[in-house]
Amino acid sequence: MHPASVREDTIVQQIDIAAPAAKIFAALTDPRELLAWWAAEGRFRATHVDTDPRPGGLWRMHVVSERAISPAVTIVHGVYRVVEPPHLLIYSWIREEDDRTETLVRWDLEESRGITTVRITHSGLVTEHLRNRNNGWPLVITLLKAFVEQPA
Repeated sequence: MHPASVREDTIVQQIDIAAPAAKIFAALTDPRELLAWWAAEGRFRATHVDTDPRPGGLWRMHVVSERAISPAVTIVHGVYRVVEPPHLLIYSWIREEDDRTETLVRWDLEESRGITTVRITHSGLVTEHLRNRNNGWPLVITLLKAFVEQPA
């Protein structure tokens, strides 16, 4: 895994995954798969996911923080902008509790000889608060890698 790089308003994270791009793309767009891997024990877990992976389609995810004394739910949602299976996925990212600031998430998947290089770019992070609030991508792609590399 490459370290995350942060430019002024963008976080970029990249990882190589020993799985076909189509399998990774499905893990990014299928609600059942997202529920299966978008979780880190003792930290957070997705509890509800809706997706309509087509340009203009909506997506929504409820994530429960397991660190809070009483479970805190974060609602994240957006609109799919570009859906080109299995190589490109772009969607808006809006956290309900962050003044509903719209940012953009881009997944690039490049497959070669059974290895897919996955690069996520999260842009539009124009404040330090937004950059800090959305700095969990290294963990998220590690969870994605562990999920898709599991034996079938």
